[in-house]
Amino acid sequence: MLYQQLSQSPVFRGISPEDLEELLSNAQFQIKKYTKGDMIAFREDRCENLMIVLKGSVKGEMLDPSGKSIKIEDIMAPYPIASAFLFGQRNQFPVNVTANDEVEIFSLAKASVIDLFMENKVFLTNYLNSISNRSQFLANKLMFLNFKTIKGKLANYILKLAAPDKSEITMPKSQSEMAQFFGVTRPSFARSLKEMEQEGLIETNRREIKIINKQQLIRLLQQ
Repeated sequence: MLYQQLSQSPVFRGISPEDLEELLSNAQFQIKKYTKGDMIAFREDRCENLMIVLKGSVKGEMLDPSGKSIKIEDIMAPYPIASAFLFGQRNQFPVNVTANDEVEIFSLAKASVIDLFMENKVFLTNYLNSISNRSQFLANKLMFLNFKTIKGKLANYILKLAAPDKSEITMPKSQSEMAQFFGVTRPSFARSLKEMEQEGLIETNRREIKIINKQQLIRLLQQ
């Protein structure tokens, strides 16, 4: 069961459960369990293990200068946690990591990760792709957080979903989830969405959004 789960993870994809069992036979690893709300790692804790979610999901959060918690992302099974921060001079967790529900995590020692790099080219390639994708995600997230207004963030989000030429989109999250993603209260998010509709920028129907004035949405990015 364990090796079947791990074979679905991006870092082990393409390696059969049977080959994984043999590959990990001499590796140092643990299976750790957490309950909802448990803190798995604090920001700036040392990252000394490759951690892969086997069951449930976790969330990464950081605090802005005012002390408000901003959710960066949810990480579902079977994805790795902070794989891009296992190496480097400051190999520390960039965010607080908390369990969203009942969670099981596969934790592989850093020394064993290095051994696997030398033993298996597929694992090495997968790992490099994983950390490259994560770096791109974080770069996009930082650009997103740079927008100072809720409308600017919302305009950026809508335009990205609509790229390259859509005029209608479906929001993948509820208003409560979007507010948490933006780091604002739900009433503030709902008010900004309503104002954008009243100003003739968009039309909304539950999660369905139709772009009415794309140029004005683009101008919001500059505010």
